[in-house]
Amino acid sequence: MAKIEPTVASPADTAMPTTVTAAAGYGTPAIVGGTEAGPMTEPRQLDQLSRIEEKAARIEEKFARYEAVLTRAEASLERSAHKVDAAAGTMDFAAIRGEIAALRDRVDATPRAATLFTTAIVTAILTVVLTILVLRFGVPGLMPKLLP
Repeated sequence: MAKIEPTVASPADTAMPTTVTAAAGYGTPAIVGGTEAGPMTEPRQLDQLSRIEEKAARIEEKFARYEAVLTRAEASLERSAHKVDAAAGTMDFAAIRGEIAALRDRVDATPRAATLFTTAIVTAILTVVLTILVLRFGVPGLMPKLLP
């Protein structure tokens, strides 16, 4: 960024001092442009003013960038809200109700605890009976009979 040098056409009117009120709680107002201050033609003062102006310009640019980002984010959020509204408006509640009913039917068709316990008891009894038969008669070619 190029450095912009301020120009001062004429010194400030020193006949009438200007008062600037400070923020609340920071004391008394300061007198600016009094008789002690000389004209702003010194290079040091001009450089300081130039730096202040550059800093202010950078702050304004940052603010503009943030404002643009926030504007884009707001537009994106608004588009998303419209999409959600449109999707909510076009939902088919009858189809959802049908899917829930089908899921409820599948859950109702699953075996309950009594069926599972009955299956477990029958399986245990059959296992014991088959084990006794194998021990009494044996398995031809694999295992001789072990019980008389």
